[in-house]
Amino acid sequence: MDTTQKFKCFIIDDDIFTANIIKKVVSDKGYSDVTIFTSGIDALHCIHENPSVILLDIQMDQLNGFEVLKKIKRYNPDIYVVMISGQEDMRTALNTLRYGAFDYIIKSETLPNDITKTLEKVELVDQKIKSKKPSLVQKIINLAI
Repeated sequence: MDTTQKFKCFIIDDDIFTANIIKKVVSDKGYSDVTIFTSGIDALHCIHENPSVILLDIQMDQLNGFEVLKKIKRYNPDIYVVMISGQEDMRTALNTLRYGAFDYIIKSETLPNDITKTLEKVELVDQKIKSKKPSLVQKIINLAI
């Protein structure tokens, strides 16, 4: 089964034009279950749907991307969250990674290509994690259960 088919993707951006560009890139990559949210609050109300990947804008009204990221990671630290911002500030990028973001992408003319590359990294990491064979200790524990 193609890994992209099982990934549920949320796009959270209050700029609907940018969100639709991102959705097109994600859909072209093969993701079929993609939902756009124009606010972090709306997305958090649907977090129980357990998306695999969230593409999250930092600058939003009501709840900014940092606040949304923290809440997502408290709910499920295994969700891949990719922060997207117009800011080229290194401190901002480092803070998002510190709070658990998988990657940080700057909104620019290379955005579609950057998203594609990041989704490929997500798929590789996810494959690696799922294909990792259990250690001897894990096998013994599994037998005891």
